[in-house]
Parts: sequence; structure tokens; C-alpha cells
Amino acid sequence: MPAGLAVAAASAAANTNDTFATFDVTAFEWIAFIGLVTALLLADLLVLHRKPHVIPVREAAIETSVWVAIGLAFGLLVLTWHGGQAAGEYWTGYLLELSLSVDNVFVWAVILTFFVVPSEYQFRVLFWGVFGALVLRAGFIFAGVALIERFSFVLYIFGAILLWSAWKIARHDENEAVDLQKSRTLSVVRRFIPSTTEYDGQKLFTRRNGSRLATPLFAVLVLVESTDVVFAVDSVPAVLAVAREQFIVFSSNAFAILGLRSMYFLLAGAKDRFRYLNVGLGIILASVGIKMLLSDFVHLPAVLSLGIIVVVLAGAIWFSTAADRRDARTAGMDER
Repeated sequence: MPAGLAVAAASAAANTNDTFATFDVTAFEWIAFIGLVTALLLADLLVLHRKPHVIPVREAAIETSVWVAIGLAFGLLVLTWHGGQAAGEYWTGYLLELSLSVDNVFVWAVILTFFVVPSEYQFRVLFWGVFGALVLRAGFIFAGVALIERFSFVLYIFGAILLWSAWKIARHDENEAVDLQKSRTLSVVRRFIPSTTEYDGQKLFTRRNGSRLATPLFAVLVLVESTDVVFAVDSVPAVLAVAREQFIVFSSNAFAILGLRSMYFLLAGAKDRFRYLNVGLGIILASVGIKMLLSDFVHLPAVLSLGIIVVVLAGAIWFSTAADRRDARTAGMDER
């Protein structure tokens, strides 16, 4: 590592307290947060979706709105407990994670379509997928924060990962087909776990002729979890660019992930309407990557990062819808 870079990296840990919100999280706050997440998951599973059913767009829109409201409202608790800077970092991390998670939704659509999962069973497998994602993200987040605190040069590695991810996402062709038959994860499941090709309601495992076999839903769950690991490589370093307190990073991730199931049922069929979303996500990732790489020299306030996310997302959606309207007018003129 060049000498100047080494000096800057060495000062990163010392400057962290000056550039990011730092505070002592009480046991009550952790218990309240975990208790709230647990209660929300149980209510979603045992009350709202106790019986399998096809989730219409209107229901998905209402649930998505409620989840977003809950996620944003939790920031008010952070504001009350730890002040404006902590709340700003939470809201920035939440919206950042929520925007990056849109790609998860479209990948889920590919997986569920490939396995022809009946619509009424999709919620249950995604529920367990989200539950597993919470556990995996917790591991990634606590490990990432620990690495940054112990080895400050990891900041530059994370920043480089974000810039590379931004380039890949921005150049990704949304129309490119995904061949799950070539998936190594699926190959491992089929090779080592006795499975059946038939569904048995919402069960992950069933019995056939006295043998316990995995249903296709189990393979779907494994693929959903494996894709979240891939996406976490992008999203966790991105949130660590705007916050360093484990409580803020994990809670913002958790509330964004909790709303993914309803977002899936709302957006899964709208992939083609957001043609420029991948470009917007690439710009967002690039901005947080640059922020992380320059964190020793220039500190951007959380409100500025939040503004960049909102403006870029709004711009990507506006340009996408404008392009759709232009294409519709062109098609109408051609028909004449």
C-alpha cells in the first residue's frame, strides 16, 4: 500500500467518531428492535397470511405502503434516542437498501417462474427467504463493521467492490435471459438432497413411499437465500458507506428487507416499465463507493447522501415512464 494511502487508512479509525454518529446502544433498544421485528414477522405469517392465497396488486400495494411507513417511522425512534445525525444515517441506509433490493425482486420473479411455483404458495417461501436473509445480513454487517474497526484499509476494498458493482449493474441487460439450469446451487441441491418434482402445498419437505423428500419449494428457498448472499456483497458495503453503528446498519437493512415480499407482488410484473432503473442503481452505488473511498478526506453529510438517492431514483423512474410514453406514441403513429 502506498505510504500516503497507508497514513490515510491509519487515520480512518481515529476520524470515524467525527464523521459518523456514535452512541451506546442500550439493551432496551436492542430488545425493542428485535421484539418489534419478531412481532411483525409473526403477525405477517400467522395473521395476515395464515391461509395461502393469491395476493392481488391492490393488497400488495397496501402492504408495501405499510411496510415503508413502518421502516420510515422507526427512524423517528432513532431520532428520539440518538439525535438527528443518527436518524439521517438510518433513513439514508434504509432508502439505499430499499432501492438496491429492487433487483432482488426481479431475480425472485425469475426463480419463481422457472419453478412454476403456484401463486398462492409464493408468499410462504419468500417469508422464509426473508427470515434467512435477516440472519445472513446480521452476520455480514457485524463482520463488516468489525473488519473496518480492526483493519481500516478494508474501506478501500469495499469502495472498489461498490464501484465494480455499479459498473456491472449499470451495464446489465435486463432482457438477458437467466438460465437457472446452469446454477451451481441448484445442481448441488439436486445432487445431494433427495427431491421430488411435485409440490405438496406449502411444504418444503414431503413423504413419498416412506421416504422424506424435498419439494421444489426447498430448491426455490435455497436459490432465494443464495441470491441474497450475492446481493449482500453490494448492499452491506453500501450501507457501511453512510453509517458505521451496527444498530443503524442492521435496523435499516432489516426494515428494508421486511417489505420485500409485498414489493415482489407489487413489482414483479413491472420489470419492463423501469428500463433505466439499473442505470440509476449503478449511479447510486457509484456515489456511495466514491463516498467510502474519499471518507478520509471529504465527509458528505447523511442528508446529502439521502438527497442523491431520492433524486437519482426519481430521475430513473421519470425517464423510464417518459420512454414508455414515447414508445406508445410511436407505436400509435405506426399503426396509422
